[in-house]
Amino acid sequence: MRIPPTVDVSIVIPAYNEEERIGSTLVEIIRYFKNKGVRFEVIVVDDGSSDRTAEIAGQKLAGTAHQILKNPSNQGKGYSVRRGVLASQGDLVLFVDSDLSTPIEDFEKLELVLRRGCDVAIGSRALATSDVQIHQNVLRETMGKTFNVMARLFSFRGIHDSQCGFKIFKREPAKTLFERQKITSFCFDAEILFLAQKMGYRVQEIGVRWRNSPKSKVHIFLDPLKMFWDLLRIQWLHWGEKY
Repeated sequence: MRIPPTVDVSIVIPAYNEEERIGSTLVEIIRYFKNKGVRFEVIVVDDGSSDRTAEIAGQKLAGTAHQILKNPSNQGKGYSVRRGVLASQGDLVLFVDSDLSTPIEDFEKLELVLRRGCDVAIGSRALATSDVQIHQNVLRETMGKTFNVMARLFSFRGIHDSQCGFKIFKREPAKTLFERQKITSFCFDAEILFLAQKMGYRVQEIGVRWRNSPKSKVHIFLDPLKMFWDLLRIQWLHWGEKY
């Protein structure tokens, strides 16, 4: 672990058996932020991988400010992102998927929104300004759209794509929201947005570029069922809490 005393941006990356992709993702992130001249740290949360994910991440991150956190067993994407965010030191906290489906250069779009006063900026594949360059198959896209319709009914309001793995938070909202997070699986994004709106944080959805990765870790049938169930649980999990 090597962390500078002050950090402008923390980049949190949840990873599970990502030895084939994590190396190139980290090279892109390091190159980009070094060229920007900002102080940054990279936090890779290895979610109980059985391959060389953590080892490769350590090699690629040598000489940069970083943390590699290892879950003792597979705990879920939501658990891993939460752990990384709560360990972060940056004034801004960005979390990205390990396949970097949204190019890291789109960080500038989301950062600008925060500089103008928002607390949370989320990348979106569902806006007119989005640029989906490689689509998911029809079944996955249909399931994703259906999920977001239900999420707007049962959880948050006015957001068209809660599941894009490219979101940025100011430090205080990030810590506050993820400390309250209870869902540890893929539906955690919807819970975080539910909490952000309930707590009065300013959230803006921004169209980003996106290229589907064919090596998705999402099980085509089981995970969507779990996500829909978790979606129905969000309000119950936070029932009676004061914001």
